[in-house]
Amino acid sequence: MEGELMSLRGKVAAVTGATRGAGRAIAVELGAAGATVFVGGRTTREHRSPIGRSETIEETAELVTAAGGQGVAVRCDFTRPSDADEFRARIEEHGQGLDVLVDDVWGGELDSEFGPFWTLDLEKQLRLWDNSVRAHLVTLHRLLPLLTAKPGGLLVEVTDGDDDEFYAESLAYDSVKVAIRRFGKVLARELEPHGGTSVAITPGFLRSEQMLEHFGVTEENWRDAIAQEPHYAMSETPHYVGRAVAALAADPDRHRFTGRALASWTLMREYGFTDLDGSKPDWGRWFEEVFKAGVDPKTADASKYR
Repeated sequence: MEGELMSLRGKVAAVTGATRGAGRAIAVELGAAGATVFVGGRTTREHRSPIGRSETIEETAELVTAAGGQGVAVRCDFTRPSDADEFRARIEEHGQGLDVLVDDVWGGELDSEFGPFWTLDLEKQLRLWDNSVRAHLVTLHRLLPLLTAKPGGLLVEVTDGDDDEFYAESLAYDSVKVAIRRFGKVLARELEPHGGTSVAITPGFLRSEQMLEHFGVTEENWRDAIAQEPHYAMSETPHYVGRAVAALAADPDRHRFTGRALASWTLMREYGFTDLDGSKPDWGRWFEEVFKAGVDPKTADASKYR
């Protein structure tokens, strides 16, 4: 598919957790391929989410439209079934069904803590689980009936990591990400009778808005952060995983991936897309050959992995 124009014209997608980060970029890249995208999240221009960031779902919808699709912003707290019902109703009002569901809701920014479980704040760990796993379950329960109503639907569960070997140094965080990967696998069986495809997907070392701010850099000078964190040399923009999802959605033979945990870099190898700067960061190879191998990242030739 490398070099071919991906088209999702006439398709309808829904992206949860689309206010910022990977969710926003996935929505925009689906729009760039021509899809109508319903973007859901808690932060609007009138109502800030608990983390108080400035990004809004209205902005995401405008970016989707500017990219060539049609963006529809719907405020939704996906931990609340009633909110998810309203989100589904907006899609139903559109009258063209649902072809792609990207479940990227997270909500753990304030509650992620790392260390031995018994030393951490229990309420934060429980809230982390509620804002992520519960929200995914609510989303799936309310929106899968729309996805299965049309043959060939695609479900994408967005997680962190593509296997269960890596320890995230937090029981709650780790179990959340494993659970979401498992959702992608289990639902492959449940969608099979409807001709649907279900996968989990992970980005690599993400240059999200929050991560850029964490390192005190912008997208324009992100390389300055490599001095603080040498592995940041292999970071990627959220649009990289966005292009991975768009390529998968446009692939008529995507069912061969059903039940798998995929990554931005594995789909890059399959479809040949690039990041915004034209590079092809391969965090998977870097992780195996540099990170896990104990190679000093300062001495590794990052150009071989991009």
